[in-house]
Amino acid sequence: MILEYVFSMKVNNIQDIKRPEGTVVFVTGVTGQDGSHMVDYLLSNTSASIVGGARRLSVENHANIKHLQGEPRFQLVNFDLTDSHSIYKIIEYAKPDYFINFAAQSFVASSWDFARQTWECNSTSILDCLEAIKRLKPDCRFYNAGSSEEFGNVSYEPQDENHPARPRSPYGASKAAARTLIKVYRESYGIYAVQGWLFNHEGPRRGEEFVTRKISKGVANIFDSIVNNKPVEGIELGNLSAVRDWSDAEDMMDAVWRMLNQEKFRTDWKQFSPVSLYNTDVKVLSKHIKDYVVGSGEKHTIREFVEKAFDVVGIHGAWMDEGKYEYFWYNDGPRPLPSNECQLVKVNPKFYRPAEVEVLRANADKITKELGWKPKTTFDGLVEKMVTSDLTSLNPVV
Repeated sequence: MILEYVFSMKVNNIQDIKRPEGTVVFVTGVTGQDGSHMVDYLLSNTSASIVGGARRLSVENHANIKHLQGEPRFQLVNFDLTDSHSIYKIIEYAKPDYFINFAAQSFVASSWDFARQTWECNSTSILDCLEAIKRLKPDCRFYNAGSSEEFGNVSYEPQDENHPARPRSPYGASKAAARTLIKVYRESYGIYAVQGWLFNHEGPRRGEEFVTRKISKGVANIFDSIVNNKPVEGIELGNLSAVRDWSDAEDMMDAVWRMLNQEKFRTDWKQFSPVSLYNTDVKVLSKHIKDYVVGSGEKHTIREFVEKAFDVVGIHGAWMDEGKYEYFWYNDGPRPLPSNECQLVKVNPKFYRPAEVEVLRANADKITKELGWKPKTTFDGLVEKMVTSDLTSLNPVV
């Protein structure tokens, strides 16, 4: 039997952290998509030292940060966002200048099955973070990852910063609650705390339970099966007509950093400096710190994502209705397929949400105008990037 090598990185306990000189950034969820990309961004664009927090698991999952092995500016620590003691300890020992939170129960579909866990991880934990910062290091800047799911049953599109919170899932409700807490602590205590409305953002590091990665990996597997004469297994999806605003996760990290350093980008902040900022009247300060909507401004259906993904590998098909649901049938590609393998995508009603969010599209004009942020990767480029990455991991014979 061949044993697969599992990458493992040295993990410190919080009390063993040695605070480096200079700026320190604490990033939670570093084994996930956003957290790992944030570390990469900080290493490339700042001189800061980074402490990364990851929940302790019996089977470690460090694939997204394996490239950080031996990086002198990065330390990995055991950290649990749902444990208030853990939060207080990290503030006490690391004394971070920035606290960037990407840890969450982030899978919308699971939030109905684990509603309390979702709330405790995404909402109650934010209260603990804010309290710890207030008591132990009030000059620490705090960022919490928000979501377009806060808008939910949208009133208008594209959605901007003035759109009301109308969540349609426990996940969306938990993020909306966290935003309210951040606003309260910002206005009450002058804490530099923000929460960005990050619209859907994807990439090769996205978890396989998310629909975009499910599609890109499924397409790669189908292509690999076709070119290697193996049986083809189709992809099962839910609502193909759901409309989303998809961006590259790497582009989002620049937006997060700009939100955390608004005095460097906004003309109306020129009277402030990082030193004078914390001697400013709380009411004045709270009026200047802003949350921002971040996204591409484009909208695409899941159906379009499927088509683009198959285009990347030269597979072409057609959508056909059979009863209540659609199917994507194979027309042409690397080789002919037997009829029983031509159904490449089919709808499975178990993947429908109890309450669907139909259309999400960002109006990111404010962050573009005030902070100078713009996305770099197109929708087509994102799909190609994800499919190509999953193909590379399979090493198919072409």
